[in-house]
Amino acid sequence: MSEPLPDSALDQLFRAARTYNGFLEKPVSEDQLRAIWDLVKYGPTSANALPARIVWCVSVQAKEKLAALAMPANAEKILKAPVTAIIAMDTEFYEHLPELFPHTDARSWFVGNEALAQTTAFRNSSLQGAYFILAARALGLDTGPMSGFNNEAVDAAFFADTPKVKSNFISTLGYGDPASIFERSPRPDFERFNRIA
Repeated sequence: MSEPLPDSALDQLFRAARTYNGFLEKPVSEDQLRAIWDLVKYGPTSANALPARIVWCVSVQAKEKLAALAMPANAEKILKAPVTAIIAMDTEFYEHLPELFPHTDARSWFVGNEALAQTTAFRNSSLQGAYFILAARALGLDTGPMSGFNNEAVDAAFFADTPKVKSNFISTLGYGDPASIFERSPRPDFERFNRIA
């Protein structure tokens, strides 16, 4: 049976965690990237679809290519971060369902239903993107998730050989520089945005 996490863990994952605009000059290793994925893959997705596909931009060349396709403020963040991850989605994720969800013929739910496949890929890759943020935080890293880039251009630059894979959002990754953040924006209480039915 699961037990509540201590306050220190909740602070690290949520309450004290921030979206960073800049990072310390401290490298992130391939082992750390693999460790993030090894947590992300356990997060729930519809029919264990796991539609997210991640490109970890680590090299100068990859970061420059991505930065050229982002708005100027985001380009600077990409270039200075140790890593920027492109969180993408495989719109034909269902081709892997016979392996990933062997309990039933889940592939048949999506074949020929492009709208359902697209919605499912977007929703679940977004979920996996959230798991990516929490996994990074759990492992002592920080993130800077963002939009503000040309999705079509990123798809052409990074997924030309897999045209069914489309970018969702991007996120910088590293050890956050406290000097790069501003005061936390408001977070409303329960009563404002919730109701119990």
